[in-house]
Amino acid sequence: MAYTKAHLDAVERAIARGEKTVRYTDRTVEYRTVDELIKARDLIRTELTAAAGPRSRVIRIYHGGKGL
Repeated sequence: MAYTKAHLDAVERAIARGEKTVRYTDRTVEYRTVDELIKARDLIRTELTAAAGPRSRVIRIYHGGKGL
């Protein structure tokens, strides 16, 4: 399933409120436990991160000695 940021936001709101029911635009999902909801949140985060592609690297070089 293709998740969106809106799905992640809805799951995080439900976790913050201690609810086990998540409402999306056109449907409602009820999880058995909050732990199951947290696992769903982690899955959504993982898939969103993977869909975003590889992260760019930033290399910082510091020189603490005397100048040339």
